[in-house]
Amino acid sequence: MATTRAERPLRFLALGDSYTIGEGVDRAAGWPAQLRARLQEQAIDVDAAEIVATTGWTTDELQQAIAARTFTPPYALVSLLIGVNNQYRGRDPGNYADELGSLIDFAVSMAAGDAGKLILVSIPDWGTTRFAAEREVDAARVADEIDHYNALARKACLARGAHWVDVTSLSRGEARDMLADDGLHPSAGQYALWAEAILPVARSILDSAN
Repeated sequence: MATTRAERPLRFLALGDSYTIGEGVDRAAGWPAQLRARLQEQAIDVDAAEIVATTGWTTDELQQAIAARTFTPPYALVSLLIGVNNQYRGRDPGNYADELGSLIDFAVSMAAGDAGKLILVSIPDWGTTRFAAEREVDAARVADEIDHYNALARKACLARGAHWVDVTSLSRGEARDMLADDGLHPSAGQYALWAEAILPVARSILDSAN
């Protein structure tokens, strides 16, 4: 019997940087893969995430990658997590907000114009990591800047009717020492906590898609 459109797995597009590609862990241990596994456990048939992300990308570099790539929308679920490298490189927050707004609009277009299918994930606080401590980074300054970036991102997200999920508090709290071997990026265990935080929102989006 031919598979109908409704019976095909739901499609998931994940846009971002090292936190989405899963620097320092196997692809199966990154949060998009762990989220998919949790959704499948709950009988939600979703494809493996189509990931457009590379370690080190800033908002403009993600934009350039998107412009050079061919997409096949619509996607039932889209995620966006970007900005830590803007902060790390000392980029202007206003420029971040402008470029993020364009990325959000693109992400919504990939979800057939439905902002309710988009999840923005907050930027974690790398200033709490072993990497930062070994380099005697000013953790308070990093925290303040990350908070500012996240405030801009959350405002843009909610203004468009998309979903916001906070993982920054996890990176500062129970998961702060759950790190990959590089001492900077999250371990599989921390990504599991991220996936659990994102799961209720993703499930609600995909339940409605079904």
